[in-house]
Amino acid sequence: MPVETLHRFNVKEYYRMADVGVLKWGEHDELLDRQVIDPFRISPLHASVTHQIVEPFFNLPERSCIVSIRNPVRLDEYNELQPDVMLLKYIPKYYTIRHPGPDDVLLLIEVADASLNYDREEKLPAYGRAGVAEVWIVNLNELTLEVYREPNFTGYGSKTVLRAGDRAKPLAFPDAVVDVAELLKR
Repeated sequence: MPVETLHRFNVKEYYRMADVGVLKWGEHDELLDRQVIDPFRISPLHASVTHQIVEPFFNLPERSCIVSIRNPVRLDEYNELQPDVMLLKYIPKYYTIRHPGPDDVLLLIEVADASLNYDREEKLPAYGRAGVAEVWIVNLNELTLEVYREPNFTGYGSKTVLRAGDRAKPLAFPDAVVDVAELLKR
């Protein structure tokens, strides 16, 4: 009886597949645990909230960080994901030679509706294992903002759920305040 086997990839093989046309550049697929994951459809609400959540960060002092939207973060040799938003350490060359890694990420944000289980159960533990200091999941299904801190080998040691009436402040930029009610109003 045949046994199903999976071929698992590293980042170098993943890029090679795009170079030869097996994958299409710009499709927003991700490499997670050595598997290529097709992107989730982005709803209008998902796109709108992604635009809104970055607004407070554009008011930060110049060169305090780079605001990155839907761009890769290379967690390790086997994981390269494309979160919705990242605040990255500022470097003058804007990561032209390499993608940012976990130590470059000041805040990572996933906006989740159809992708909620994938973001929570698959991506979040990968971010924690890699040492991403702070992750927010904007949960459009339950109208909450989940704040994860204290990364560890299974995910995160601290989880705070914020609702309408609460305000979110990233550890790296406590003056950049996100009003949860304003963000999640429909």
